[in-house]
Amino acid sequence: MSDQENCFRTTNTTRPSKKRPMMIAAAAAAAAAAPPLQGQQLSVTKKRVVLGDLTNNIAEFELSAIRKPIPNSISKLSTYENESIISPDDDDSLTYADAPLIYHHLRSLEVEENRRPLHNYMEKVQNDITPAMREILVDWLVEVVDEYKLVSDTLYLTLNYIDRFLSSHTLSRTKLQLLGVSSMLVASKFEEITPPRIEDCCYITDNTYTGEEVADMESNILIFLKFNMSNPTPKSFLRMFTKAAQENSLFPNLQFESLACYLAELSLPDYICVRFLPSMIAASAIFLARFTMLPNIHPWSLALQRYTGYKASDLKECILAIHDLQLNRRVTSARALREKYRQHKFKCVAALCPPSEIPRHFFEVVTAKHSSDSQEA
Repeated sequence: MSDQENCFRTTNTTRPSKKRPMMIAAAAAAAAAAPPLQGQQLSVTKKRVVLGDLTNNIAEFELSAIRKPIPNSISKLSTYENESIISPDDDDSLTYADAPLIYHHLRSLEVEENRRPLHNYMEKVQNDITPAMREILVDWLVEVVDEYKLVSDTLYLTLNYIDRFLSSHTLSRTKLQLLGVSSMLVASKFEEITPPRIEDCCYITDNTYTGEEVADMESNILIFLKFNMSNPTPKSFLRMFTKAAQENSLFPNLQFESLACYLAELSLPDYICVRFLPSMIAASAIFLARFTMLPNIHPWSLALQRYTGYKASDLKECILAIHDLQLNRRVTSARALREKYRQHKFKCVAALCPPSEIPRHFFEVVTAKHSSDSQEA
């Protein structure tokens, strides 16, 4: 059915009828002989371009010819917003000019109370579920997302739905996996091009739950969310922070991006990290990724401080928590994550080991000297 929905329907209006060839030929000859009206251009027969050709032919267009001027509202940004632009060049000027506005919008959304789970819902709401059970569920969901080739945004949204639902609904441990797979189903329908089906969700749970139970839980989640399925996640902020962190850097970009994603995802199984904002987790992952790859150079800079809005001292608690997870100092069920990021396609970043201690002066106020040292790196 999905294949039928993706196909273009052809009707009789898209091609000439075979029953009237002489009428069509006569009309075409008359149109060719008639002179064009003043101010009117000749129509050019356009060939329908299939969807796959659009991305291949987009380079033929002159983007600068259709680029719109920057509105006055953007050109008159406040001093803070203008300083947030990190070394814009000609190609990325519009991207950097828009990034602070998008970032401020996401920051305003992530602090809304209805989008945040309770940081102590295990103690305050739940009676039959423990943090260890949540870790096992997250570890299993990481395997499922990897097996079905789902994007990491789906994983982040899934955990957001789970934590928010458990913050207001008491659930038995027998229904925890049902909540997890149903949350993944909702998130995948929002993020994926081809989401799993309900039958797939039953299969991956070894038919522990019926299709009707999955559908009912999916309905309960959507009603709880009031069908507002979007939410800022650490991945949303990582996309912006990563580019700012790679300005004038010498370390491999792909390895740095994989390491930052790995460190951010390490926070997912850990119940302690529920208290941190998504932007704080993303900024801490950038800090630790730079520290892991260049441990002798200050991992924060004035540019990152202005761009993220966080000082290194603001991130200290979150950085230390993720650093402990990276060094495996706390017993957590992050086996699936570590195996995932040991793969060659992720540059084996899970095998990278940072220094056991982060120098105290790295959490002090960043100066211009520290910033220049970071840029030279």
